[in-house]
Amino acid sequence: MFNPLDILRDPENLQPVLLSLQTAVAALICHLILGIALGYALSRKKLPLRVLLDGLVTLPLIFPPVATGFILLMILGRYGIVGKHLAAQGMDIVFSPAGVYIAAVISGLPLIVKPVQSAIENSAESLKEASFVLGKSELDTFVCIILPTIRRVIIAGLMLSVGRSFGEVGITLMLGGNISNRTETISLAIYNSVFEGNTEKALVLSGLLAVFSLLVFYGMNKLNGNRTTLQ
Repeated sequence: MFNPLDILRDPENLQPVLLSLQTAVAALICHLILGIALGYALSRKKLPLRVLLDGLVTLPLIFPPVATGFILLMILGRYGIVGKHLAAQGMDIVFSPAGVYIAAVISGLPLIVKPVQSAIENSAESLKEASFVLGKSELDTFVCIILPTIRRVIIAGLMLSVGRSFGEVGITLMLGGNISNRTETISLAIYNSVFEGNTEKALVLSGLLAVFSLLVFYGMNKLNGNRTTLQ
């Protein structure tokens, strides 16, 4: 009978866990900032190129992750449109932890942007009008009136987006390269373990992902329960 703690104590097995946690934190911060900013921008009907921006944000939901990762590889790679300029400055995104972070942010971004966009569009017009009558600017109204009313939507969206990012495989595989002790996340470590026949390691790491998923599920239910109570 194997001991799960012995597997987790192995530095080689611990590295994917630590990288995944770092990636989750990076995704959380980026999703909070970009989710609110893009959600607000897309809620404005007269925004130039709104349809294009909306399509780019939604793309990771409907486009195969591996294909998305390949496109990003062509853009951010050493000879890509953006990557060649970054490489000239000594910045390599592909096959580095930075590539893993970008993959996580992009994969989960629609799950925070779209709910925030919908919540802003459906927020009470009377509150906005009252704020404008009192002399508040559009920015003040958004920060002081709208954001507090949609905070539960933001929190729920963050849970879903970070949860999605935590288990990302396809985009990470293309941008990160699945390099052991460098860009190997928990999900990729599970894939590698199964491929190598190390089912014990795969089982333990799958258990960690299951615990994380249950925590997200519990948080979502808690939010829904509190909302029902308030209503």
